[in-house]
Amino acid sequence: MTSTADHVATIDHLRARDFPARPTADGRVESGPGFHIADLRVSEDFWDADLSRVEEVLEEFEAELSALDRVLTSRWGAPDVLDLTDSPERSAMGDPVPPPLDTLCGYVPELRVWRVNGRWVGLGVGQGDRESPFQLLVAMGEEGAI
Repeated sequence: MTSTADHVATIDHLRARDFPARPTADGRVESGPGFHIADLRVSEDFWDADLSRVEEVLEEFEAELSALDRVLTSRWGAPDVLDLTDSPERSAMGDPVPPPLDTLCGYVPELRVWRVNGRWVGLGVGQGDRESPFQLLVAMGEEGAI
């Protein structure tokens, strides 16, 4: 299991990294013009898991998110909360949803977002569907994109 310090190091590394001109994927990191998304931690899948196991893992991921939130809040102040639950509907109605929010909105209901040095940094926990793994992820992009 990775630590909060490992997660912060990953976030700092991504903040220093340029955004690519074209979409790329490199292991746990997906990047494109104006954004990066990285899995900080991914659980097992839940194809045959009972509900108590799913709830236990979700609690672990939420606790890890909260610990990371506290560290980043001490650095950058309190985050905004960005609700992504209406983004799939907006997209279906033809309203543009900018990257990487267009990807995230399929499985992350909300992001905790800090604005730092011309970029936004967002943290969230998501799960694509009941059988999919949980993901603790960081996303970041250019300030004006959200």
